[in-house]
Amino acid sequence: MSIVEMKVPAIGESITEVTLSQWLKNNGDYVKLDEAICEFESDKATLEFPAEASGKLIWVAAEGDDLEIGALVAKIDTSVSADSQNGSSAPPPEAKKEKTPPTPETPKETSYADGHPSPAAAKILKENDVSIAEVNGSGKGGRITKEDAIKAVEAKKSAPKPEEPSSPVVSPQLTATFSRSIERKKMSRMRRTIAKRLVSAKNQTAMLTTFNEVDLSAVIALRKKYQDQFVEKYGIKLGFMSLFAKACAKVLMEMPDVNAMLDENELVYHDYVDISIAISTPTGLVVPPVKNVESLKFHEIEFAIKDLATKAREGTLSLEEMRGGTFTITNGGIFGSMMSTPIINEPQSAILGMHNIQQRPVAVDGEVVIRPMMYLALSYDHRVIDGSTSVTFLVKVKNLLEDPVGLLLDL
Repeated sequence: MSIVEMKVPAIGESITEVTLSQWLKNNGDYVKLDEAICEFESDKATLEFPAEASGKLIWVAAEGDDLEIGALVAKIDTSVSADSQNGSSAPPPEAKKEKTPPTPETPKETSYADGHPSPAAAKILKENDVSIAEVNGSGKGGRITKEDAIKAVEAKKSAPKPEEPSSPVVSPQLTATFSRSIERKKMSRMRRTIAKRLVSAKNQTAMLTTFNEVDLSAVIALRKKYQDQFVEKYGIKLGFMSLFAKACAKVLMEMPDVNAMLDENELVYHDYVDISIAISTPTGLVVPPVKNVESLKFHEIEFAIKDLATKAREGTLSLEEMRGGTFTITNGGIFGSMMSTPIINEPQSAILGMHNIQQRPVAVDGEVVIRPMMYLALSYDHRVIDGSTSVTFLVKVKNLLEDPVGLLLDL
């Protein structure tokens, strides 16, 4: 017997432990070289673990186990071939002389991907309690795609519920029941990491939040006037996020303290602006950065945000795409938030919180008018950024958004 041990590989410098989130092959299955056998969930991303040899798979770790780098995950018995695993062997000489009746039909060969969900599909099915056996895979080799999972969930929700048999009418006092059940569910590695980082930011930084409000009349008028031309030329819509990111990048280049980080007793300044964009996913909040925003055009920012958001929700963000960032923007307004105090994304020193746009009465030139207003919140580390600096930063961003011509002309 020849055994190959499969151990957790080194994934990144800052990652020392992963969680075995899902086995993609059954214990005892024959696996091929480079065939994905399981998925690991790290602090930042979900990764497939390929087989290092062909042979019989022997599980060592179980789903949900937390494994350190280098820990044993599984073994592969390379002495087992595909034919022997399937129980096929050459027939004896006597058997060759016997006539065997033809079989009605030959079993169709299936790919190893047949019936196995992609990482994104697996998460959707798990969250909605849909069995893999209920889903037909339309992907390559029968693999269950994200679209297949969504269709299965929608079909389950729309399926009519079985009628319950009628029961005799009795006193309400006798039939009234109240649920007292509880459920314990282990936190995902990403959720645990988010919790740890948030508590660390709250406890390890001198965090303070300053507020302002911005009149978005000019920005809305700009988008309305040029949206069709923008889409026709670049193939993507001009959103609020690219305008906010560009305004922040311009002010950050003018005010390097807000773009700096504290490293023990040293301040680290950056001559570039990498803005982390907070993206909500089924497993938690991720903040991949759009790099060099100060040098990008608006359509380039929009495409970068769209690409990162798509990968984040499909669970395909790479570790490199998650690394870095000098400043963060989070938009709670898409969920209806009117005001919040966002928590700093360490080791960064500041984060801008966008909120819901509401029509509110404001005084303009001595008259009360209705304008689309948004509250802005800047949470910052007071060890790095002074109060006057934070207020000045927010006022500069406000002025650029209320008069976007200055932003476009780089004034």
